[in-house]
Amino acid sequence: MSISKKTARLAMGVSAAALVATTATASSHREAPGITEQPKVDATDFYMFRSYEPGREGYVTFIANYIPLQAPYGGPNYFTMDPDAIYEIHVDNDGDAIEDITFQFDFNNELAMDGQGIALQIGDATVAIPLRTAGPITGAASDPLNEIESYTLTQITGDRRSGERASVTGAGGSTSFAKPLDYIGTKTIPNYESYANDLIHDVTIPGCDTGGKVFVGQREEAFAVNLGEIFDLVNLVPLEGSIDNVRANDDLVGQFNVTSLALEVPISCVTGDGNGVIGAWTTASLPQGEVEDPSPTYGATSVYGGAYVQQSRLSNPLVNEVVIGLPDKDLFNAAEPTQDGALATYVTNPTLPALVDILFRDALGATDNIAPSNLPRQDLVTAFLTGFPGVNQLATVTPSEMLRLNTGIPVTPRDAQHPYGVVAEDLAGFPNGRRPGDDTVDIALRVVMGALCHPVPLGAELGIDGAVEDSESDLINLGLCAPEDAPVGNAPFIDGAPISAAELQNAFPYLNTPLPGATN
Repeated sequence: MSISKKTARLAMGVSAAALVATTATASSHREAPGITEQPKVDATDFYMFRSYEPGREGYVTFIANYIPLQAPYGGPNYFTMDPDAIYEIHVDNDGDAIEDITFQFDFNNELAMDGQGIALQIGDATVAIPLRTAGPITGAASDPLNEIESYTLTQITGDRRSGERASVTGAGGSTSFAKPLDYIGTKTIPNYESYANDLIHDVTIPGCDTGGKVFVGQREEAFAVNLGEIFDLVNLVPLEGSIDNVRANDDLVGQFNVTSLALEVPISCVTGDGNGVIGAWTTASLPQGEVEDPSPTYGATSVYGGAYVQQSRLSNPLVNEVVIGLPDKDLFNAAEPTQDGALATYVTNPTLPALVDILFRDALGATDNIAPSNLPRQDLVTAFLTGFPGVNQLATVTPSEMLRLNTGIPVTPRDAQHPYGVVAEDLAGFPNGRRPGDDTVDIALRVVMGALCHPVPLGAELGIDGAVEDSESDLINLGLCAPEDAPVGNAPFIDGAPISAAELQNAFPYLNTPLPGATN
């Protein structure tokens, strides 16, 4: 291929911009046509990592985020979860792509005053108030909270629908957990951090000798991406050194909230008899039948019935946005990992790099294809469908789209974490699980354009004979493809919107206190 270094740099920048421009509005926000109709069951991000809160290294933390793009001021009803849906985190610990353990969240929303709601005497009439609270909220039992949101948590062993069910319990054996009110503003909830932290529940998990923790509530968005410039006719060159990599470029962090379902579980309770690697994903499901009620009430605007049907599915970020074709995005959301073989062509023969080549080869003066040529793309199969041998591959390999975590790899403390994870020699990071501070946009940009075809500095970490840390011998080719297969694969792609673990909490539930709807 004949292409100048200057043209290559331009190609790298424009191809990266084209990739980001297809990523919807965040990691998995509104990623498929059907899910736009059901925002309450739209999964946005899924995190799984060994807990790095000091003293909690023996635990795995799962965080499943739902309800995208929550404007902090989005009242008066804000962002309750769907009581007709079930939200689940599935764990496969033997590699067959079938859940061995499922943690199922089921929500219940109730009006105060025995379901009648808080009312005021207006003249000779008693009239229900229109707001979710009639005064400040502190967490006290006497708070004038008009709508009470709670949930149950069930552990299911085996098949998610027919397996053995057992309740996860809290203090005194309670099976119901309170969810904090969304952060309406500082007048309504003067000390939100304290209020929400009091609703982090210690739990007893069936079959576990050690307890865990659960929290469900609003958190500040932690997925960083530079959207505005991308959609302004690609008004940037997203290559390191060509764009300021600063928080001001980020259009999500500091502007929107999400709802997090966070669960911390002892490692020994999820690894089973496998090799210590687990795969996981999150789903949300609704009953198959829905009939709109012409006379709706607070408790029911529709009547639901039938078996649960999966509406949303998420594990690795960006898969449904930039890998799965538009005709099959809703099918991917409905599929289980065992069915991923039907969609494998999107990974082995991806269209995105080819689209980049079609759009920009002539304009940039390239005389040959700038897309990776190693078809089928074994590098993407490894990253998305099988995991990496010696890092995060389960004992049995069943190609399937799951987030995979090697629980035997030591924790990296928060302040030592590298946002580029494994390829930056931080083996506790993405794609070995995913931590909130992992910059998955930059990582995905590089991997899709062929970064894994080029040598990576992991020889010492993977125990390669003769490899010496930070030396030439430390650079190894993973054997998935060759450098010549990916002409722009070693480009330092960025989107200009950084994220790091240091910006986030160092304790469960890790994501920051949500942004208030108003301040005073």
